[in-house]
Amino acid sequence: MKPSRSEYLPVRGLRYHVRHWGREDAPKLFMLHGWMDVAASFQFVVDCLQQDWHVIAPDWRGYGLSQRSGSDSYWFADYLGDLDAILDHYAPGAPVNLLGHSMGGNVACMYAGVRPERIARLINLEGFGMPPTKPQQAPGRYAQWLDGLRQPPAMRSYAGPAEVMARLQKTNPRLTEERAAFLAQHWAAPNAAGRWEILGDPAHKLISPVLYHVDEAQACWEEIVAPVLWVEAADTDIWRWLGSKERARPEIDRRIATIAHVTTASIPDASHMLHHDQPQLLAECIEAFLLPH
Repeated sequence: MKPSRSEYLPVRGLRYHVRHWGREDAPKLFMLHGWMDVAASFQFVVDCLQQDWHVIAPDWRGYGLSQRSGSDSYWFADYLGDLDAILDHYAPGAPVNLLGHSMGGNVACMYAGVRPERIARLINLEGFGMPPTKPQQAPGRYAQWLDGLRQPPAMRSYAGPAEVMARLQKTNPRLTEERAAFLAQHWAAPNAAGRWEILGDPAHKLISPVLYHVDEAQACWEEIVAPVLWVEAADTDIWRWLGSKERARPEIDRRIATIAHVTTASIPDASHMLHHDQPQLLAECIEAFLLPH
């Protein structure tokens, strides 16, 4: 495995953990993890990259080794604000290569439309966006959020790393023993009682009271000027959030079509966690998109 190093950075009032791989003077590639994940999750892809890269991957607020917000909810706009500050710190004024997985892909796409001049090339790994909503859902959504505040969520604990590994492999049966063992050490840690807990703020499990507006997201996507590589896993089921597969595929294609300069790719024999399942194929896909430019 390629060695990584940790850095702690003040970002908008929180202590952020940022993981680095590669030489400081190598071309920069920023990687953004998804919901209930951590920056170390990209280790396997980084190991497969052939070019020398300085990979910079933060743990989002409330995940991994980054500080928790202490609030009742994590507003999506906060991720945009944090990313803006991180890019200003590591690449002030320079367009960057940006990759995001799942929630990180959604953040990356939104940001690339809001700050188009900051992105050189964008790679979206399974960042499809959330289901459409209607204004009529707002009262029920706020009520559901308020009900959640009365009984704050908690993270399940595990007896040790072996149970954490089993949990990871239950979610993704393709995960090998070796990779599960590595991820378990970064995805969870022992608490004061000796039980292992996921390194994520339980508040992330609260439903957001703010409805997802597809038209607003698309308005941002339409402003992206950088070339975009949209990567899906051949065996993903993440589309289920958008309904049946027959319904989801046209909706996903419609969203992709709002991006001006987009290339699509599919990674075979991979699930939503494609960076765990097929890191070699994904690394080849990433570098084929980035290297000629």
